[in-house]
Amino acid sequence: MIDLIVRHSGNKWVATGGEFYAEASTLGKLDKELEKIVRQKGYLEVSKKIYFFMGFDNSVLPEWIRQYSQHYFNRILCIENDLNP
Repeated sequence: MIDLIVRHSGNKWVATGGEFYAEASTLGKLDKELEKIVRQKGYLEVSKKIYFFMGFDNSVLPEWIRQYSQHYFNRILCIENDLNP
């Protein structure tokens, strides 16, 4: 599983972690951007899956509300290569 931090920049969703950086206007488009990256880098072998854990960057939330939102939202994305060679 690849760990990423997700935040909203005010205009776009941004996911970062290790050698990964992706941004998009919606979460669905962010997922597609991450899929594009793993395919371009050749990380996705035939009939294999890659999982991303996206933890929300709580530091962007006001400090007074953090105690009530320990995990504002976290996501798991599974990208599968079901293409035949």
